[in-house]
Amino acid sequence: MDQLIAKLKKIEKQNYRAYQQIKGQYDFTDFDFYIDHVQSDPYATASRVRAFRKWSLTGLEWLKACSPSYQIAARDFIARTFADFAKQENSVSVTLTGQTVMDSTSVVFSDEGIELRFRVNLPAEGRNILGKKASNILTFHLPKYIRKCTLEREIDVEALKRHCEVIEDQDALRRQLDEHNLIAFVANGSVLPRIAGNCDFPMKDAIAFVSPLSLEVTLQRPNHGEVKGMGVPKGVTLIVGGGFHGKSTLLNAIERSIYNHIPGDGRECIVTSTDATKIKAEDGRSIHNLNLSNYINHLPFGKETSDFSTQDASGSTSQAAWLQESIEAGATGILIDEDTSATNFMIRDERMQALVAKGAEPITPFVDRVGQLRDELDISTIIVMGGSGDYLDVANTVIQMHDYQAIDVTEKAQEVVKLHPSERQNESEKPLEMIPPRHVDSEHLMSILAEGKFRVSGKGGNSLRFGKETIDLKALEQLESNAELNAIGWLIFQLAQQPGWSEHPPKAMQTLLEGDWSSRMPNSGDLAKPRVIDALSALNRLRSAKMRQPR
Repeated sequence: MDQLIAKLKKIEKQNYRAYQQIKGQYDFTDFDFYIDHVQSDPYATASRVRAFRKWSLTGLEWLKACSPSYQIAARDFIARTFADFAKQENSVSVTLTGQTVMDSTSVVFSDEGIELRFRVNLPAEGRNILGKKASNILTFHLPKYIRKCTLEREIDVEALKRHCEVIEDQDALRRQLDEHNLIAFVANGSVLPRIAGNCDFPMKDAIAFVSPLSLEVTLQRPNHGEVKGMGVPKGVTLIVGGGFHGKSTLLNAIERSIYNHIPGDGRECIVTSTDATKIKAEDGRSIHNLNLSNYINHLPFGKETSDFSTQDASGSTSQAAWLQESIEAGATGILIDEDTSATNFMIRDERMQALVAKGAEPITPFVDRVGQLRDELDISTIIVMGGSGDYLDVANTVIQMHDYQAIDVTEKAQEVVKLHPSERQNESEKPLEMIPPRHVDSEHLMSILAEGKFRVSGKGGNSLRFGKETIDLKALEQLESNAELNAIGWLIFQLAQQPGWSEHPPKAMQTLLEGDWSSRMPNSGDLAKPRVIDALSALNRLRSAKMRQPR
């Protein structure tokens, strides 16, 4: 520590670039302090630092014997505790993941101890170094925060245990979904509505969720016993009802529950299969050498759809592409809201079929494929549907939302189908084709990086800088944190280092995310483990990517 103090004293009032001299490792007696990256100027991204403390100095060694779920939650709790202490010093920041608990690198456990990773905005006056102020932050305030959040007697141990048990319970609930043939589970008493579209906190005085008795199942939690709620069965599920009655709110809670939620969030006992992905229409996006023939064929002028590319996809084409890309990535569940879908991708009713012959319509509507996805690929679908009764013919379960309460109307829907049979014709002209994953040109990815000076970073939670290109990811509504975007960028970076063509990108990415995944990434606290599905979604939106059909 004395060495750091001396360096900061020496560079007082010097040009800001002199801060580069403080990079390195420092001994603070009971922890080691690392300055890994120093910002280039006062307005650049804050400097990246780490602190490592041995288990024997923390009193928290008992965490080493806990389950992986418990440890992820404990790391999250320590990060949140550090952030709470550090809010007194606005130059210090640590990456958190909102209302969710993710496998983040803000805090890392090793066999030897606990490592905190965070950022410090080094102070300046204009472009001149404020060495004394920096010394006060780095050698006086920070050590107090580091010691407090990594010392058992300084933290709220009961809150730590409660936090970890709630997360461990959610993972246990998610593991029971397959056993009960479910794609999702929504516990009784859950709070689904959020305060606002830009605020993820639970709405105060919201109506608590109650399952219809016919769909109620009981699952077991290791820490808090049994819990009852609505099981959403595998297959085709429709969420119907009038406007403003909670259809999209229910779907939103389901789509966001691929992650675990913190105590008090209201969604602590809502779980969804981690391989369920939401798709929608996305005008203007790029598509690379994708086989869309299951959903779109015989385009005008003989344009091929078995190896389709465009830099400006239409709504229906983009949604069909997203569906095929999700299947390619290993999705087991597809989530769709009618409001954000392309109508002509979802349905073509009997009157339109009579007016425009099938020979003049290249799209095979999703309604004619959704049953095949269920029966042939074991892919479940949950659809918010308010405008087309034709989906009742293929639905296994129909849930009506009325005044934010769920009603099982499956039997009533079946009666409606009998009383009002549809005259529309099924337009799937051929069986559902099994399509293998495309190959990706890894060397070309490396050239994109090189031309952009190897810059990789998430921006605002909705775009990703990857070398010379910025990838627009605002359509990916299931991404929770900018830290996920950072990790996705570095995951694609790892893919870029493979020679030639990557012949199975989903498998390659899954391998990179197994085990101690963060050890393959930079020593940054700004990362959170992403899903392979989301990483591939980002890669598919890299406009200059090069892909090809399997040979």
